[in-house]
Amino acid sequence: MKTVENSVDSTLRGARRATFGYFALNGFLMGMWIVHIPAIEDRAGISHAVLGWLLLLLGAGAFVGMQIVGPLTDRIGARTVVPVSAALCSAALVLPGVATNVGALGAALLVLGFGNGCLDVSMNAHAVQVEHGYRRPVMSAFHATFSIGGVLAALVGARTLSWGWSPAVTLAVIAVAGLAAAVLAAPALLRAERAAGDDANRESGAGPDADARATVPVKRRTPRRIWFLAALALMLMLCEGVANDWSVLHARDVLDAPAATAALAYGAFATAMTVGRLLADRVAARFGPVAVLRYGAGVAAVGLTVTALSPWVPMALIGWTVFGAGLSGCIPQLFSAAGHADRDAAGVNVSRVAGLGYLGMLAGPAVIGPLTHFVPLNLTFFLPVAFCVVAACTAGVLRPSPAPSDVTSAVRP
Repeated sequence: MKTVENSVDSTLRGARRATFGYFALNGFLMGMWIVHIPAIEDRAGISHAVLGWLLLLLGAGAFVGMQIVGPLTDRIGARTVVPVSAALCSAALVLPGVATNVGALGAALLVLGFGNGCLDVSMNAHAVQVEHGYRRPVMSAFHATFSIGGVLAALVGARTLSWGWSPAVTLAVIAVAGLAAAVLAAPALLRAERAAGDDANRESGAGPDADARATVPVKRRTPRRIWFLAALALMLMLCEGVANDWSVLHARDVLDAPAATAALAYGAFATAMTVGRLLADRVAARFGPVAVLRYGAGVAAVGLTVTALSPWVPMALIGWTVFGAGLSGCIPQLFSAAGHADRDAAGVNVSRVAGLGYLGMLAGPAVIGPLTHFVPLNLTFFLPVAFCVVAACTAGVLRPSPAPSDVTSAVRP
């Protein structure tokens, strides 16, 4: 028995390391695209305005990929879908680097977005499986690894650009490395039977037939609770998008900070997000996911309020830091709750939450930009503050419902 337990522990540890690898790979691939945006824009001969419209294709491709791969992951298992998605995302990274006109770049971004969406949902679905095996929160650390991958991409991209490498060469090399990583990490992923098998069946000796029945696809409708989690993800990821897109502009245009100082605004937010996610699993294990969302969103609201009202750059930087720290653990709790709500439909449920969340992140510029025609930029931040307050007040949605009622309500008559 002890040997079996050790084997299971080894399997879970290997699966966790592989999941870390795929999250880091996803962050690295998308970070390499971001680093090369100016050079790719010049090569394609397009303006900033045209690029802005083309980026919508990146988001559209991601959203479609998320909705397709969610049910596919439930049907055939993350062990197959994750490495295929990672390979697709890696290969697609080459396309923007070789695009020479607006049409080619638009098509490239659509494919890249599709691969990114597929990898995003499938690796989060597998992360839920790993978390179930560990029987304690581990989701936030995976999301922190995604951020670390982005930081690594910035360092690597800066170096290759300083060497004079073209985007086509750099992205091709990274694509090959990504393909190799996708293949090498695949054997460590959990099998579908292990993820979908019911613990009670295994303990009672129900045998492999029970596992087989558990993996038979059942036509389901998404429960209202999942849609509520998705709505919260939309609001909170819009908040994250506001920090990504407007923090530097706020410091420069509202507080008259020099360009180098203004860049610290996003740096403070991103650093706090990464560190917070490395610590959030321990907090969730100690106090529960409801507390992480409730108090995290509340702290984020306070931090962004400080930033919005601050007349001084140092205070604004403190506000961005507090905002990032509070927001850091919230989204992983939503993904985890969606995946655990019904493990036979984890892929679909995660795709709903990730899909709307991604739309929220893209909506940040679209919502805040027009508002600046009516109020100063810093006052527009009270919209995401309100979203954080809503999340804090409704954090109880993370409490799991009784399993039998969930399953009964999920099956079509």
